[in-house]
Amino acid sequence: MRHRMAGRRLGCDSSHRRAMMRNMVTSLILHERINTTEAKAKELRSVAEKLVTLGKRGDLHARRQAAAFVANKEAVAKLFSDLSARFKERNGGYTRIMKTGFRIGDNASMAIIELLPETKAPVVEEKVEGEKPKKKRASKKAAEELEKAEE
Repeated sequence: MRHRMAGRRLGCDSSHRRAMMRNMVTSLILHERINTTEAKAKELRSVAEKLVTLGKRGDLHARRQAAAFVANKEAVAKLFSDLSARFKERNGGYTRIMKTGFRIGDNASMAIIELLPETKAPVVEEKVEGEKPKKKRASKKAAEELEKAEE
């Protein structure tokens, strides 16, 4: 029984698994999309989301913690500048896993893991009598209501 044993072993020992996660999360940050097995993608998701959360914190201690794990200085810089700004309003769920089929050699289930693109709320105009309409960002709920009203 596997009571109290979190995480997947991925067919390797702990040092190899840690090195593999470091390399994969570095590639994910730099390229924003990688193709790997489904099990590795699911393990990578938790590591990547924790690093993005460190990037959002943005202080020196968080930067040093991220630099201790990520294998590339450029990736750390991108994490704390671009990605932290992109996910500033988002609380978790920074990655997406899409299953792509099976590998030809060993029939392993393959998947693409990617960082979510930047999403912007649609612009809604407020009408006040006697003034120019003001533009402001709407929430998703307000945007859906606006679409229903237009139909």
